[in-house]
Amino acid sequence: MEFALLTFVLVTAIVAGVYWLFIERAEAQEASHLRGRLRRSVQAGALTKRLMNDPVRLSDVRALNQVLRRSGQMIAPLQRLIEQSGLKMTVGALVLSCMVTAAVAFAVVAQYLHLPLLAFPVAAAASYLPIMYVKFVRNRRMIKFEEQFPEAMDLLARALRAGHALTTGLSMVAEELPDPIGPEFKLLYDQQNFGLPLPQALRNFAERIPSLDARFFVTAVLTQREAGGNLSEVLDNLATIIRDRFRVKRQVRVISAHGRITGWVLSALPSSLGLFFAFSSPEKYRQFYSDPLGMQMIVGALLLQVVGVFIIRKIVAIEY
Repeated sequence: MEFALLTFVLVTAIVAGVYWLFIERAEAQEASHLRGRLRRSVQAGALTKRLMNDPVRLSDVRALNQVLRRSGQMIAPLQRLIEQSGLKMTVGALVLSCMVTAAVAFAVVAQYLHLPLLAFPVAAAASYLPIMYVKFVRNRRMIKFEEQFPEAMDLLARALRAGHALTTGLSMVAEELPDPIGPEFKLLYDQQNFGLPLPQALRNFAERIPSLDARFFVTAVLTQREAGGNLSEVLDNLATIIRDRFRVKRQVRVISAHGRITGWVLSALPSSLGLFFAFSSPEKYRQFYSDPLGMQMIVGALLLQVVGVFIIRKIVAIEY
C-alpha cells in the first residue's frame, strides 16, 4: 500500500514537473515578456503624449520659463513676432535683452549724465530697441516673402495643371523655393500631412503670415474646395495681381523719392549742425557739457528729434 502511494506521488510529481518545465514555464516566460513589452509601450506612449503636449519652450532659464508660462496670453504677441521674423531665439531671450538694454540706458543717464529724472523715460525707450530690431527683421523677411509669392503661385498653378494634387503642389513649392517662402510652405504641408485638416492648416498659414496676398491665397483655395472651380487659373490671376501691385509700389517709391529724401535731410540736419559747431567752436558748447541743465536740453532735443523722425517716416510711408 505504501509502495503504491509512493509510486503515485512520484509519478504525479514527474508529470507535474514535466508539465511545468515544458508548458507552464514557457507560457510564464512568454506572458512576462509580453507584460514587459506592454509596460514599455505604455511608458513610451505616455512619453510621446507628454512630448506632443509639451508647449513651446519660452526660455532656457527654468525660472524665467515658468514666469513666462504664467503670464498667459501677454507674451503671445512677442512669440508670434519671433516666429514671423525667423530668428532662432526664445521669448525669454528677447525679454532679457529688453531688460539689459533698459538697465544699461538707465545707468548711463543716471550715473554718467547725472540726470536721474530723465533716466526712467530713456530706459523705457531703450527697452524697446530689441523689439524694434526683431520687427525690422520680421518686416524685411515679409517683404522677401511677398516678392517670392508670385513665383510660388505660378509653380503651384503649373503643378495643378500637370495633374498633381494640391498637397503635392505645396510640397513642390516647399522643396523648390528658398527661404522664407520654402519653410513656410513646408510647415503648411507638414501640418496637413500629419493629420491637421487642410482648411485649418491654411488658416494657420494666413495667421502666421501677416500678408494680404497670403490671405487672398487661403481664401481662393478654401472657396475652390467648397464651391469648385479652376484653381490653377485663380492662382495665375493672383500672381498677376501681385506683380501689378509691386509695379505700382515701385512707381510710388519713385514719385515719393523727393519727399523721403527731404525727410531724411531734415532729420539729420539739426544733429549734424550741432556736432559740427561742437567740434568747430568747443568753447561755446562747454557750458552745455558742464551744466546739468545743458545736458538735459541736449538729451531732450535728441528725444524730440527721434520723435520727429518717426513722424516724418509715418508721413512719407504710403500704403499701396
